[in-house]
Amino acid sequence: MNILVLGSGGREHTFAYQLAKSERCKNLFVAPGNAGTAAIATNISLCVTDFKAIEQCVLNNAIDMVVVGPEDPLVQGIVDYFAATPGLQKVQIIGPSKKGALLEGSKQRAKEFMMAHNIPTAGYASFTAQTLDQGKQFLETLKAPYVLKADGLAAGKGVLIIQDLNEAKLALAEMLGGQFGTASNRVVIEEFLDGIELSVFVLTDGKNYKILPTAKDYKRIGEGDTGLNTGGMGAISPVPFADDALMQKIEQRIVIPTVEGLHKEKIDYKGFLFIGLIKVGDDPFVIEYNVRMGDPETEVVLPRIKTDLVAVLEATYGQHLHTLDFELDPRAAATVMLVSGGYPEAYEKGAIISGIDTVSSSILFHAGTAINNGSVVTNGGRVIAVTSMDEDYKKAIKKSYQNIEKLSFNRMNYRTDIGFDLH
Repeated sequence: MNILVLGSGGREHTFAYQLAKSERCKNLFVAPGNAGTAAIATNISLCVTDFKAIEQCVLNNAIDMVVVGPEDPLVQGIVDYFAATPGLQKVQIIGPSKKGALLEGSKQRAKEFMMAHNIPTAGYASFTAQTLDQGKQFLETLKAPYVLKADGLAAGKGVLIIQDLNEAKLALAEMLGGQFGTASNRVVIEEFLDGIELSVFVLTDGKNYKILPTAKDYKRIGEGDTGLNTGGMGAISPVPFADDALMQKIEQRIVIPTVEGLHKEKIDYKGFLFIGLIKVGDDPFVIEYNVRMGDPETEVVLPRIKTDLVAVLEATYGQHLHTLDFELDPRAAATVMLVSGGYPEAYEKGAIISGIDTVSSSILFHAGTAINNGSVVTNGGRVIAVTSMDEDYKKAIKKSYQNIEKLSFNRMNYRTDIGFDLH
């Protein structure tokens, strides 16, 4: 098969890395890709939301399967575009329809879906600029801290957790006043759930499902989960506290009702579902849905799937996931993200990265890299994810840190405490 992966981050490099291993994969393309994907596939320069350009790319390269990495094209309806366009209808596109993607595209829609299908989640209400006063009154009924979420896509930045009531009221007014552009035209206010977070990834063909390895990522820039939120500074898989009893609750109370809900609502959903969970006491609650794989969780989840990924995705598209023998690597995986100095605020691009060829027993997944005059250079805030596998997560993390010492670029930054809260 000729396969196209859409996206340019660490998640997409990981997909390309796993797909390239398959004997079923003939030619592999990544659009737009990065320096890491260029080494194992053909990069094609295009914008992931330019459906016309993607159509041309698919036709020109006789693409049989498209794997959609990021959320934007899904929320904008790329799966529906393929279904409606002659010449693209036979292409196996992995991802949900626009209606399915609303589970990530609208926080309110996600909450309504959970309520309709009795899926445990925090109590909530949503408000617009017209109902700002009611929003402030609702905040008064809650206990601190206060959770405010922009309804639409805000590139992972649209969630605020605030301790002070008056500050929360001001923040609500700012958000509804356009702080996150149109994403915060509507704001969802939730009760705060106190617990430990984990991510569960599910692959569904719309009827059947497979639960993929669990993972936990570290969002804050600073040690001990302090400082600004980022796209993720590292991750581990599996999550040590996700024992059989918890996983059974997650499957019975959350995964099954979610997949059945998609089926009942006749939502075309052939792809990945990321369920952001919080464990409060012994019980799991849903914080959010994402309609694709997370980043950097992909960098620890996909390397643990031993079954041929092309076969897995074909079974997803063909709606026969239940017939697939699904094999996972029992070892733990850990990844540490190297980022540009200044990230998640202003940072420089174009720094030469040295030491890439000296790394052994870890896999480097490129996130924000490019090639300039034959050198690999930084091209984003999150630059490279260093992934390792070993019999437990502590050994895997140690391996990643040993290899990081061989890598360098100007103002390279990373957290030295990934997994710190699990000891």
